[in-house]
Amino acid sequence: MSSTQHIVIIGGGIIGCTTAYYLSHHPAYSSNTKITLLEASKVGIAQGASGKAGGLIAKWAYPKELVNLSFPEHIKLAEKYDGENRWGWRFLECGSWEGRARAPEETGTGAGKQDKRKSLEKTLGLDEGWKKKRAALGLPDDLDWVDEALTDHYSSMAPTGDTAQVHPYLFTASMLDFAKEKGATFTPGRVTEIRTDSSTGTVSGVVYADPITGELHVIDATHVVLAAGPWSPHILPSLPIIGTRAHSVTIRPTGKISPYALFTEIVLDSDERSTQATPELYARPDNEVYCCGPGEISQVPKTVDDVEVDQAACDSIIENVSGISEQLRDGKIDKRQACFLPIIDISGGPIVGEADSVAKGLIVATGHGCWGICNAPGTAKAIAELIFEGKISCGNLDSLHPSHYLA
Repeated sequence: MSSTQHIVIIGGGIIGCTTAYYLSHHPAYSSNTKITLLEASKVGIAQGASGKAGGLIAKWAYPKELVNLSFPEHIKLAEKYDGENRWGWRFLECGSWEGRARAPEETGTGAGKQDKRKSLEKTLGLDEGWKKKRAALGLPDDLDWVDEALTDHYSSMAPTGDTAQVHPYLFTASMLDFAKEKGATFTPGRVTEIRTDSSTGTVSGVVYADPITGELHVIDATHVVLAAGPWSPHILPSLPIIGTRAHSVTIRPTGKISPYALFTEIVLDSDERSTQATPELYARPDNEVYCCGPGEISQVPKTVDDVEVDQAACDSIIENVSGISEQLRDGKIDKRQACFLPIIDISGGPIVGEADSVAKGLIVATGHGCWGICNAPGTAKAIAELIFEGKISCGNLDSLHPSHYLA
């Protein structure tokens, strides 16, 4: 290991920023170590899913190798830095709701279309037993912002204490702020090349373009952490990652909203046929409700700044949730947005570890799908150990090693 290290992190999302935090707070971090985080957006960090996600943290998420590391780390970070006030950390209940939407004439809207949409499959990590427990139950007493008259089934999906949340942008920004306090630097730049030393087979640096001027610059590096989410294959094309575009809206409801994350199945009746919508609803502590719809496989644009929002997809979400909640129907639409999730094209993942078949010192950390916010601390802690200690000792992440995905 070189006495002087320069670690370059590619990607200013949740994985990159949290990695900068854990590196800068590792016991081996010293004045001989330099950390530079590069982000391609002209706007700044967390402009993709890391700023537009729901922020759900769950013990029942997947893969378990990362969840078992990340969930307790989230609790530690929240306790250490007053996460409740700084990034909206709190525990909340999580339930499955099935029912009918009010007719369009009652809500003033039409049923949303679901053409070419696919589930984000967030519930895949749950034990199959929860599905068998569904029964014709009434809503919990404090879940009063969903119309009970429209409810067919409600069931808890996880025990109290197994589900929590953060505001994703605030959490991401806080991680970078804490890293910068320890000496890490943030540089706007779109990486165009990872350079290697052919004589040693190790990384030697990166080339990046200024996002405003386009001028190229070179940074020498002893380690490069590729954490660019769905944009990672733009830099390392052999990565089997595709992008799923997901839309979401945030609503300021009328009245106080109790802390629930709801996975819904809403029957939409029209003159032609009945269809079903499956929006997810997350109540936030600042009395905002985050609502997201299904995803769709879509071409990932050049940078996160080029992501387009399909207004019809946002309208669909609004119409669907308005059909089951008066508070949401009468609330104020705050944001309409879209982001890309990095999905492993050949199943499995995410990919976490040293891609030594490409170059020594190249660390890959991407492909987290819908659980990037949840699994960022465990990923970052493992990367920090790998770089400073030469191995990952906090958990067994062998199944996520890049050798399973790269030749």
